[in-house]
Amino acid sequence: MQELLQWLAEREIDVLRIGFPDLIGTERGKDVLVSQLTDVVGDGLGFCRAIYYTSPQGDTVAVPGGLDLGLPDIRIRPDLTTLTRLPWEQGVAHCLGDAVLPGTDIPFPESPRAVLRAAVAKLDEQGLTAAIGPELEYFLLEPEPDGTGWRRYEDAPGNVYVTGYKGDKTSHLLRTLRMLDRLGIGATMGNHEFSGGQFEINLTHSGPLDAADRAFRFKTAIKELARRDGHRATFMAKPFNDEGGSGFHLHVSCTDRNGHGVFADPAAPYGLSGVAAHAIGGVLAHAPALAALLNPTINSYKRLGPDTLAPWLVDWGLDNRSAMLRIPPERGSATRFEIRLGDAGANPYLGIAGVLAAVHLGIRDRLTPPPPLEGYGYRPAEAAVLPMTLPAALDAFQADTDLADVLGKQFAEAYLAYKRDEVERFSRFVTDWELREYAYHL
Repeated sequence: MQELLQWLAEREIDVLRIGFPDLIGTERGKDVLVSQLTDVVGDGLGFCRAIYYTSPQGDTVAVPGGLDLGLPDIRIRPDLTTLTRLPWEQGVAHCLGDAVLPGTDIPFPESPRAVLRAAVAKLDEQGLTAAIGPELEYFLLEPEPDGTGWRRYEDAPGNVYVTGYKGDKTSHLLRTLRMLDRLGIGATMGNHEFSGGQFEINLTHSGPLDAADRAFRFKTAIKELARRDGHRATFMAKPFNDEGGSGFHLHVSCTDRNGHGVFADPAAPYGLSGVAAHAIGGVLAHAPALAALLNPTINSYKRLGPDTLAPWLVDWGLDNRSAMLRIPPERGSATRFEIRLGDAGANPYLGIAGVLAAVHLGIRDRLTPPPPLEGYGYRPAEAAVLPMTLPAALDAFQADTDLADVLGKQFAEAYLAYKRDEVERFSRFVTDWELREYAYHL
């Protein structure tokens, strides 16, 4: 405690922000005065457990363990290994917290960090450690001139992979990169992406929990920095009808207990080891269920489809971006695969946990993939079609009991209840499309 207080005092920090991810990856938390930290570090902070079941509109969803039990508490204990200074808020430091059941050290099984740790533990039982490289895209929005809403920032066609003022009149990207560097989350580079107002910033690879922590903090930081500038950043899968969506791609590799990569084998087909083949087979076999975690919203499925450079089929390919799972050309210690299924609205912890669970199951069950895709994909005669709606993905997730066993049955049941409520609420909502399509003629 004395070391913590000294660290904070040396940096003139008088507030510690303790944050944690809910089921959809939104940060919840509290700002704690440093003068009150002594009790917080030991006992944690009390939160209503139903915060995990709160919809984006502020409704409390009737998930077992929340309303039915009278809205009980959880405790959030700060993980001081994640302590860092917030470069854009004077006098504020930030750390992540872990959810435990009150009066115990038992992790709350629906906490996304706990779900990811469970998947990591299963790989560890096989003597394997994963490394994850997250890639996230987002749209930056600026206010409409008349103040009635939001439009794409610097909306011009063809600004693909440009830098400087051409696609970024206020240097949003440069300011953001510098802030992220000071935050220390492993940001390396960035660029204007394919669509108008769309950006991508790359993060280094690391262990699964650290990679998820950094992706989670990245998303929070991007949204905070945009708000500070009078803009809005969104990681929504497909916010516009006339543009593509934003992805959450994951580069995955594994090492053994000696730190040696296990995915490379120069003598094997495609330079991929048997372990790599089983891992790929596991991701393909469990892809329909993974969609529920990596494409977690009603909107997610408007991003997927043929000729979108987002996945449509359960397939894999060698350096082929039209495949759901791509094998980059590097071999040796850089051998890895890139899962292109996820969209940027996914909870990083749950998306990474699901992928690692599928890798574990593929290796455990010695699954093997079909031959890789050749040429441009999107040929449904050659591979199964992914779930194309959230209800279909949730059905696949519910049916995949092996995946639920790895992630935790209590988590799986809570997630399904929460997401099925989302589907039900949407089914009753009258959309602008319906008014445009029917109101005049009917």
